[in-house]
Amino acid sequence: MPAADHGASSDSGRGGPPGVVIVMGVSGSGKTTIGKQLARRMAGVFADADSFHPPANIEKMKAGHPLTDEDRWPWLDAMAAQIGQWLSDGQPAVLACSALKRVYRDRLVAGRPQVAFLYLSGSEAVIATRLANRKGHFMPPSLLRSQFETLEPPGEGERVVTVDIRHPPRRIIDIAARRLGLGPQPSRVADGA
Repeated sequence: MPAADHGASSDSGRGGPPGVVIVMGVSGSGKTTIGKQLARRMAGVFADADSFHPPANIEKMKAGHPLTDEDRWPWLDAMAAQIGQWLSDGQPAVLACSALKRVYRDRLVAGRPQVAFLYLSGSEAVIATRLANRKGHFMPPSLLRSQFETLEPPGEGERVVTVDIRHPPRRIIDIAARRLGLGPQPSRVADGA
């Protein structure tokens, strides 16, 4: 049975439903799966942070080397610019991004209250099992430990909803949508779970 979901650090009601939701968590937590479904629920677009990485970052991770902050700043700035464009265009959007440190999340949000986080929380053991079964991704399971060491769970002052990843995808989306103020699921949207 999944642990109780919490929003103790949640400020998700601030300013109405978000225009952009960043689905965050360590590699293997389900960001892409949940992000795509949440984007459908919001009638918005979906983007994966991996597509914003320069080739050098991808090669570094494929080789089993964790990225440094110097590697990450241009990547974060490119995503922040895209978030700004979505908001400017009035385009609902979901971005799947690890966003492990508070400073990274602050850089992505850049003071915009229309941006919220969905933190997919799970134990290292559960996520290690998922990664071991995942095929075709450049992030090797060996980097999971470094991700947990880097992770700063969202806290005070962050607009965030936290959901335990042991729930099935449909339940995660329902919890997130309710807490983010997105309203009921439109009947024409398939959950894909």
